[in-house]
Amino acid sequence: MHRSYNSILPCQNKMLQQRWDTTYYNEHRRKVKDAAPMVDTKAPPTYMHLHLKLKKLQLEEERLATIERDNRILLEKMSYIMRTRGRIDNRNNYEYKSLNREKRQRELLRVTRENQEILKRINMRKPEYSVQVWAKDWEENQKFMDSISAFPKDWWLEEERTARQENSDEERQDEERQDEERQDEERQDEERQDEERQDEDEEEEENEEKEEEKEGKKAEESTQQQTDSTDKTEEEKA
Repeated sequence: MHRSYNSILPCQNKMLQQRWDTTYYNEHRRKVKDAAPMVDTKAPPTYMHLHLKLKKLQLEEERLATIERDNRILLEKMSYIMRTRGRIDNRNNYEYKSLNREKRQRELLRVTRENQEILKRINMRKPEYSVQVWAKDWEENQKFMDSISAFPKDWWLEEERTARQENSDEERQDEERQDEERQDEERQDEERQDEERQDEDEEEEENEEKEEEKEGKKAEESTQQQTDSTDKTEEEKA
């Protein structure tokens, strides 16, 4: 009984009610599956004429064809003109004639003549001021200023020169003093080395003398032992 179908609504035949309810439920699921959305969320349709623009391409081709045709016509005309003299005589042999030419030439000659005269007067004019006189006056003024001034001329330069000379002398003296000190140090080092060398020689001589004394003592001891042994042997024989 627990597997029998129990409808929500009252019914007389449970089997028929189950079939009807299943049919209604399947129909509902199909409708839900096939239901169309109320809002269109798809991408807008793409139109080919908005991307390709065939009319613009056609107009561009026509413009390029027109330019190419005009260039070809112009090239043909230029080649024809280069091969022949052309159809039109474009040479102009007209000479320009001025009604005011002679007047302008006279005016130019007058201005040139006046400029030459002005230049001649300027070159012939002697100067009113003499550079030699100015130089002589300046020398006299310099002498007068030197005679009345408390300090000689360019005394600061002389002081700088003397100070520079003194500095150079001091530097030279310092260098000489350093050289002398260096030589003294070298001389002291040489003397110290000579003393050390002499001390080493004396030590070597003392060592040699000590070794000779040791060898002499050893020789005496050996001779003493030999004499003692000979005495003992003689006593034994006796």
